[in-house]
Amino acid sequence: MAPPLVLLHAFPVDARMWDGVRSLLGSGRPVLAPDQRGLGSRPLARDDGGVPPPDLDVVADDVLAELDARGIRRAVVGGCSMGGYVAMALLRRAPERVAGLLLVGTRAGADDPEQRDNRLRVAERVEREGATGWLAGTTVEGLLGPTTRASRPELVGEVERWVREQSPAGVAWAQRAMAARRDSGALLASATVPVLVVAGREDGLIPAEEHRALAGTITGSALRLVPGTGHLAPVEDPAAVAAFVGPWLDEMETAAG
Repeated sequence: MAPPLVLLHAFPVDARMWDGVRSLLGSGRPVLAPDQRGLGSRPLARDDGGVPPPDLDVVADDVLAELDARGIRRAVVGGCSMGGYVAMALLRRAPERVAGLLLVGTRAGADDPEQRDNRLRVAERVEREGATGWLAGTTVEGLLGPTTRASRPELVGEVERWVREQSPAGVAWAQRAMAARRDSGALLASATVPVLVVAGREDGLIPAEEHRALAGTITGSALRLVPGTGHLAPVEDPAAVAAFVGPWLDEMETAAG
């Protein structure tokens, strides 16, 4: 049986971003797309009511706990943007649980000081002002490519709604967790599982050249660029993303025998 596929969402949205891809890939294998801590329907607090310090390792442990609850020993783990950071954290914490790695619109490096400071400023502003207005307006332009923004106002509006619906506390926690994340360059360079890198050709946050460089550091990895899409390629063109990911999963399964 094909290993399950786990899809981890970007910031500051939730698992709905994977609905299109999930529906196209889920006929031959289990596909899980959980909300991450503090976003979507996932509470920020633990069962005892306490809130853990912001750390993407906490989110990776949440994913491992969900796999345990479902009796899943190994899975292909995919993540877009922040979800990619969580996928890397999971690979670091439990490499034996990862059958393959799908990295979409993400980078291996940690934030530089300017990026880190900006995340912390955003976290503080969200806590003061909430996330219903300014956050959607300032982030969606970077999340979606110019082709999408010019031709699909209904999708722009939908992504803005997803952002507005997020918990301010969860948004702030996620920003601080990303600001504190570790560099994963060496981790990926030594990865022994299949890795597929997917990126939107119009990604304004992480240019295609950076994705090419990332794939070039990972032995045996493949790079696929999705035309007409930005940072959220799985939202902008789920069919194209699924068309890249599906054959890669099939090849992995065939190679595993």
